[in-house]
Amino acid sequence: QVQLVESGGGLVQAGGSLRLSCAASGSIFTVNVMAWYRQAPGKQRNVVASITSGGSTNYVDSVKGRFTISRDNAKNTVYLEMNSLKPEDTAVYFCTYSDYRQNYWGQGTQVTVSS
Repeated sequence: QVQLVESGGGLVQAGGSLRLSCAASGSIFTVNVMAWYRQAPGKQRNVVASITSGGSTNYVDSVKGRFTISRDNAKNTVYLEMNSLKPEDTAVYFCTYSDYRQNYWGQGTQVTVSS
């Protein structure tokens, strides 16, 4: 089992910044992928960014140049630095952990961007 605890969400004005953190604990496998998803009210949950244990990253086009995903493997923690936030970034953000066994989800953290 893997447990994920997210933090760092909140309310921010458009153009502002937030940093999300997600700490993983439990049965962590060396080779894994961690990612951030988001789900706005009435919409599907979609991936925002992902990072492998080797440091390779991917981003959805809408956040490229504004969001940065990073990780600290020693702490089993992944971060999402969000800059130049827009009202359309408002959503519940979920952290995920995946390895060859299965996928785990965090409880989610609310990000609200006011215009």
